[in-house]
Amino acid sequence: MEHGFLGYRSTFMLDFVVSALVLIVPLLLFSLYTVKIKRNYSLHKKLQILLGAVLLVAVTAFEVDVQLMHGGWQNIVKQRTTPLTPEQFHYVRNVLYVHLIFAVSTPFFWAATLFLALKRIPDPPVPCAHSSLHKKLGWISTIDITLTSITGLYWYYVAFMVSS
Repeated sequence: MEHGFLGYRSTFMLDFVVSALVLIVPLLLFSLYTVKIKRNYSLHKKLQILLGAVLLVAVTAFEVDVQLMHGGWQNIVKQRTTPLTPEQFHYVRNVLYVHLIFAVSTPFFWAATLFLALKRIPDPPVPCAHSSLHKKLGWISTIDITLTSITGLYWYYVAFMVSS
């Protein structure tokens, strides 16, 4: 089992996604700043498309790595330097399940928000009839990705960083 670049017995892609989870929320906040404070709708649009595309590629590569290359998260976690007790392993699994609630819903909310925006907001983007719904979907997506990040980082912490 290779070591991730964060220094734990994880994988490169798992460490990459964990790093992305740390960066996504500040980048998302910057994107919100560009639209709410600066009223730069074009930059907001570009940032959201870029963030969505990067996350799609990163998550796809991550899933291929975890599922196909390593046979699932359990095989990666079992390679820890200090093995988890059965109770700890069940806790890690349950934390993952909570994380997956947000991780699975996030791409759907983000895709719906982006798709409807690209379809209904004029180009160049300006406030319009769709803006109210877009704002609601955007906040749902923002909260969802933030919870995905928090729960994903916590899962990595309990799965790899906590010693038994």
